[in-house]
Amino acid sequence: MNMSGLNIKILHETFGTLLDETFVNQIQFKLFLKMVQSSIEMKTDLTFFNGVDFLVHIPHKHLVNSIVMTKLDFYSLTDHLINKSKIEAEVTK
Repeated sequence: MNMSGLNIKILHETFGTLLDETFVNQIQFKLFLKMVQSSIEMKTDLTFFNGVDFLVHIPHKHLVNSIVMTKLDFYSLTDHLINKSKIEAEVTK
């Protein structure tokens, strides 16, 4: 069974790939994109912690010098179970 996922990738010229995450839930993807966009517009650092095991902190000076790309990915159910996004964790503390 094939599924679709929404991917965001943030690439920096010096540091390489800063973030590469795939979301299954479209609403969470949209919220994360809005968070990235607001960090750029409001000139603040991009910081996110899911409460368990995923933390990303990208200083504003590096975020504005990065390329942000999104795409729709297709993958199998097995791929999904192996690579489930840590941002979409079911359990948070």
